[in-house]
Order: sequence, then C-alpha cells, then structure tokens
Amino acid sequence: MSTADVLVVDDEADIRGLIQEILSDEGYAVTVAASAAEARVANERNKFDLVLLDIWMPDTDGITLLREWSEQGEPRCPVVIMSGHGTVDTAVEATRLGAFDFVEKPLSIAKLLRTVERSLESAKRQAGPARTLLPPLLAPVGRSRVMKNLREQVQQFAQLNSPVLVIGEAGTGRAAFARYMHALSAVPDSPLVTILAASLTEGNAEEQLAGSEDSGETYRGYFERAEEGALIIEELTDLTDQAQKLILSTLERNQFVRKGGHVPIRFRARAIGTVNASFEAAIAVGKLRRELVSSLNVLTLRVPPLREYAEDVPELLSYYIDKLVDAESLSFRRFSVAAQNRLRNYPWPDNVRELKNLVRRLLLTGREEEISLAEVENEINASGVTGEPLVKQDLLSLPLREAREEFERAYLQQQLTLCGGKVGKLAARVGMERTHLYRKLRALGVDFRSTASSEDA
Repeated sequence: MSTADVLVVDDEADIRGLIQEILSDEGYAVTVAASAAEARVANERNKFDLVLLDIWMPDTDGITLLREWSEQGEPRCPVVIMSGHGTVDTAVEATRLGAFDFVEKPLSIAKLLRTVERSLESAKRQAGPARTLLPPLLAPVGRSRVMKNLREQVQQFAQLNSPVLVIGEAGTGRAAFARYMHALSAVPDSPLVTILAASLTEGNAEEQLAGSEDSGETYRGYFERAEEGALIIEELTDLTDQAQKLILSTLERNQFVRKGGHVPIRFRARAIGTVNASFEAAIAVGKLRRELVSSLNVLTLRVPPLREYAEDVPELLSYYIDKLVDAESLSFRRFSVAAQNRLRNYPWPDNVRELKNLVRRLLLTGREEEISLAEVENEINASGVTGEPLVKQDLLSLPLREAREEFERAYLQQQLTLCGGKVGKLAARVGMERTHLYRKLRALGVDFRSTASSEDA
C-alpha cells in the first residue's frame, strides 16, 4: 500500500473532503489546502509526492500559482490540474508550466485514482523529477562576450559549494543568476529557498529564519528548509540589523537554534546573497554590516548592467515577446529594425526588468503587428527617469545642445569632485584656461563657490 504524500488544493470544502477520503482509503497521506496561500505554506513545510491543484480559487488561481512555483523550481513533484471549466487553452498552459496531467470536474473516482497512480509511477521512473516534470531553467539570454563570460563564470561557481555574493544594479537579474547557478550544481533537485530581505522585520526575523518550537509544535524556518540545497538572500541592504546578526552568526558557526528551542541545528545549505552595486555606501552609513558581506563574499559574481551588453538587446526583445505571448496570452508583435536600433542605444536605467516591462506595455497597448520607432519613443518619453547618473540618462532623446550641456555638466561635476573642489586643479585636469572654465561652470550651474575659496590660488 502506498504511503505517498499528496497535497490537495481546492477552495470547495466538499471536494477537498471527498478527495481526502478517497485517497486516504487508498493508503495515501493527504494534506488539504483551501487556497493558494495555504498551499504555499504547506509546500514550504512539507515535501509532497504529488499535488492536485484546482484552477478556480478566490485568492490566486491555480495557473498563476503553478506559474509562480514553476519560476521558483517548485514544487519538486508532479502536479495534476483539476477544473470544472476546462478548456484546451487552459490545459495547454498548465502543461507548458509543468503540469503532469489535467482532470475535469465532476471527478470520476476511477479516473482520479488512475491519474494519481500514473503520476506517482512516472515520478519514480524519472531520475530527478524536478528536472523533467518542470520546465527547464533557461540559460541567461545573450550572445555577447559579456554574457558568454558571465555564463562561464556561473557554470564554474556552480560546481563549488562556497558562499557567493552576487553584485549588480537593480533589475539586472541577480536572483535569476543565483537560481541558474543552483540549477547547474551537483544537487539541482535539492531545495532552493529564496528570502526577500524586505519581508523580514524585527518582529518576525528570528522565527522566519531559524524556525520555532512551542508546546511540541515545530516550525521549520528558511535555514532549515534550505537543507542540503541553496539559500538565496535577495538584497542584503534591506535586512534589519537583527536579521543581519542572525544570518552572520549562522554562517560563522554553521549552526542555529530555533526560537524557543535549545538544541543547535547544523546549517547545511549554500548561502547566496544579492546586493546592489552601491552597497559600499550602505556599509559606510551603518545600514549594512561589512562582516556579513565578507562572510558571503567568498566567491563574487558581478552581473553587469544591460547598457554594457547592449548588442544583446534585440535578442532580449524577441525572448520576452515570446515569453509574454505564451505566459500571458498577449498578442504577438515584433519590433521594427529602427525600434530595435533605438533601444540598443537606450541606457536602460532599470536594466532587464525595464526592458521586460517595456515589451509588456507595447504588447498590451499596440494594435499593429510591427512596433514602430514612434511607439518606442513615446514609451521612453513617458517613463523617463530624472536625476539618474549620466551613464543612465537617455541623451539621444534630447536635442544636441541640451545633450551636450547635460554631458558637460555631469563631466565637470565629477571631475571637480575628483579634484577636491579645486578649480585650478580642474583646469589643468581638463585642459581649459581657468577664466574660461569659470564661465563654463557658471553657465552650466555647477556649484564651485563653496569650494573655490580653498583652491590654491
């Protein structure tokens, strides 16, 4: 008699109860969840052999939950979709996201049992079910030398087990590279647990990270759920000081104690932290502990901003068109050559995330199959970001005179800083006569008066 663990997710109590009764009579261990939220908690706390997932639920529908799990490499078992309103499109989408099978309501008990048995037997035959029952994790897109070198470095790091610090600007896909590294490791089917640092507060950090014990009840925290796998901590600068202390202590001692507990538990996961490229500023103001960064920085992976591999932009545009058309049933469109060339020369201040959102907006709002240069210009102008460093500013959107002034202003401000505010040194550094330089600084609105008095006259 089977002792497989099955998770049943359905918002209808009668159906949950019926399936639980039927499968329990057949010898299965059954856990039920009335919503996607309950299913997430159950999946975090237990390792199931099979999930029966309803599509139509009030909080989050089953397809959305399956997509979310699929992107996270979860759950690591077959998923069977259940629906009373099945359509071909729904079945295709569910299968594309990794569902093993699709059964319609009202349920046939005989068919349900056959599907459950077939799903479990298939999982046993597969070596590493998560790699076959879930969509493969695609390698990061791009043919440039920058991306080729980055993929090679990730592949090299994947074979090691040391902590990794992934550094990059927001929107560059740091967490995606961390997941890709885990997928290439020697234990790709082991747990992959991601912590959103901002979700940890002073009040919940200890229980969420280390777990808890209370009156015989045990809650497994992130440290424990990542056992023998990888623990990704997204954006270290968002961690509270208490969370930083606890993570640092765990990494240094290789053990932790559950809240309310007394017995040390060995930490058996590979730690991967992501941090913004400007993290040194956070350390300088005391927001981020340097010791924590050092503990994770055994290996360093620097994810470049999109502007450093702009030749890959056309390929990225095509990739996200295909992905969004498939995942969100959006109408297919294609970028004109002129639009692609424009976007290759756009600085992408929010990196790949901005590119993906731009593609989504153009697919949602446009009617013609070809995306024109004018559409792209309208989108760029509508979402323009001010106050960004020069390297992130879209100077091509400005008239020549304004673009030149923006460049000269940023250039002279940075050079003045490097010269310690001394205009005399600045004149020598940039090769300008001092009187002309003073006029230029005034015309551009560069504030040098507060420091000019200290200049060596």
